[in-house]
Amino acid sequence: MANPSTPDPSRPAIAVLGTGRMGAPIAHNLIAGGFEVSVWDRSTDRAAALVDAGARLASSPAEAAEGAAVVLTMLTDGEAVAAAMLGRQGAVASLPAGSAWIQMATVGQEWTERLATVARTHQLEFVDAPVSGSDGPAREGKLIVLASGPEGIRPLLEPIFDAIGQKTLWLGPAGYGTRLKLVLNNWLVSQVEAVAETIALTQALGLDPRLFMETVSDGPLASPYAMAKAQAMIDGEFAPGFALRLAYKDIGLALDAAREHDLKLPITEALALRWQQAIADGHADEDLAAVISVASPPAGAA
Repeated sequence: MANPSTPDPSRPAIAVLGTGRMGAPIAHNLIAGGFEVSVWDRSTDRAAALVDAGARLASSPAEAAEGAAVVLTMLTDGEAVAAAMLGRQGAVASLPAGSAWIQMATVGQEWTERLATVARTHQLEFVDAPVSGSDGPAREGKLIVLASGPEGIRPLLEPIFDAIGQKTLWLGPAGYGTRLKLVLNNWLVSQVEAVAETIALTQALGLDPRLFMETVSDGPLASPYAMAKAQAMIDGEFAPGFALRLAYKDIGLALDAAREHDLKLPITEALALRWQQAIADGHADEDLAAVISVASPPAGAA
């Protein structure tokens, strides 16, 4: 592997737009993988933190994209991605026709289609590639990449995905990555709500919730993710791995997709209302495990 301070000239230069909780470790692993990486974020301090690792700090998306063969967007939502690409000093101004655009943010079906149209208009190769995994797997390079886009771009992008993930699934035309991400997120939030309600029931029955974990942890009823969230709920540790406000945003995207296909998701609809209350109660920037706050009765309640 090339020294991070000396990029491998045979590898494409990459502009990473968005260096938050997910974008920063992705950029770091790309640098460690021998890629020349330029970074931009709306918070300059967050992007600047990657300079010591070997990144080139840019003051705008357009500057970040100068000389890059690939741009990777990992921002909060579709509007933020569109602004970074098309806004004042947007990245498209610096990208020649044929450049690759890896869109990794979770933005839902409608925005994915809109961004794909932007890419076609500017003759960019659009790859819809959200990831499964939170900031821990991102730091460890163990994300699962849900890639969808032109078949011919795969040889260029596979080394990039190998640097940030443990597995890449190629799913067909652009848009299928987002569809699978919506499915996975719906499963994720359902597990978290089920764990919160189960712990609340355990406590209401006068049992130590650790007994629940001990009973199921080694058997088929447990998933490692659910058990991790259960432990966080029991310990009251809500440092954000996946902020509740972002999980709530993703619930909305899943419900939007279901409505487009005349599908009802009653469990997801119900937990959306409960999680909205948790956000209103001040837990928006805590980990989604904080939904235990609306599952458990208030202290002293009968």
